[in-house]
This record gives sequence, structure tokens and C-alpha cells, in this order.
Amino acid sequence: MHPSTLENAFAWFLRVVAGYCLLFGVLYWVRLIGLYDATLWRFDLMPLHWQVATATLAVFFPFAAIGLWMLSSWGPVIWFICAATETVMYAGFPDLFGGRPLIVVAHAVVALVYATFRVLLHLQQRRAATQ
Repeated sequence: MHPSTLENAFAWFLRVVAGYCLLFGVLYWVRLIGLYDATLWRFDLMPLHWQVATATLAVFFPFAAIGLWMLSSWGPVIWFICAATETVMYAGFPDLFGGRPLIVVAHAVVALVYATFRVLLHLQQRRAATQ
């Protein structure tokens, strides 16, 4: 049986999110290794809270990208950990990490689209089971 249009759209959505997770991961690695020449963009010059956040997200974002690209069940879970971490950083502690409302909104939009896809896929499976 071939995947439905909805299932194909969901797979493409996950792969687009994987691409932006990979981009975020690379940006955190740029901070870790000090390629970008700006204040607090080198690991040894960062405050402790930035060191912890950067090291954690530099590992988790590429890991989430792999899981999302492979359409694995654990990919969205790792993405959620990354999104929750950044949301807490930028919305919960703007005095420490700065305010980045666009990142928080982007994570909320991705979560909403993901939840919508899951509900629609569930309804599609229920409809197919009753036929």
C-alpha cells in the first residue's frame, strides 16, 4: 500500500524541520569552536549558563535532525527537548540569554503543525480501519 498524500506531506514536514535542526546545530557548533569572531562567541569566554546551553544544544540539534530525517519515532522527542530548552532559555530567562521571540514562535508553530499532522493522521487511520 502506498503512503497517502497526508503521510507524504508529514514526511516532508519532518525533513524540513530536520534541515533547520541541522542548521541550528551547526550554529551552536560555530559558537563552541569559536569560528565567529564576536563577544561571547568562544566557549572559553562564555558565562557558565551559555556554556551548558551551547554544549547541550550543539549535540541535541544534530541528533534531532538525524531522527527527524530518518522519520524515526525518537526524532520528534529529541526535537521537543531542544525546542523546550530554547524556549525556556529565551522566554524564561531573557536576562541571561537575551530575548529571541522569533525562535520561540518558530518552535511553537512547528509544534502546532506537528500536532495537527498527528491528529489528522490518527483520524485518517481510524477512518481506514472502519471501512
